Amino acid sequence: MDLLEITANLLHACDQAIHRFYDMRERDMEPDFFKEVKPYADDMRTQLQQWQQLAYEWITAKQPKYMHKQQIDHAYDAMEQFFVQSFYKQTSKKRFIQSVESTKYTLTSLKRYVEEGEHHV
Repeated sequence: MDLLEITANLLHACDQAIHRFYDMRERDMEPDFFKEVKPYADDMRTQLQQWQQLAYEWITAKQPKYMHKQQIDHAYDAMEQFFVQSFYKQTSKKRFIQSVESTKYTLTSLKRYVEEGEHHV
């Protein structure tokens, strides 16, 4: 997968996390950690690692003004946390939503910069 494809997948996963968060609260359910949460988190971690590496390579090659490795690291850490937190109804709603929205902003910005190409970076 390339950087644009993985970024789009992660944006979709952010939307799914919000949906799952509300669904788990509505149904008042507790997930089975080993059957639901861990396999999902492991799969997402693999995608996140690949995304982080490709984003680092792109930033190093293109040296954009408004996208830095620290932003990639922050988004990586946030996604790693809120993908798991989305399964649990005890998660703080305000903090969860803010974390997802902040990460979506970084993903959307990166996607736009990559799509625009070199002359706008």
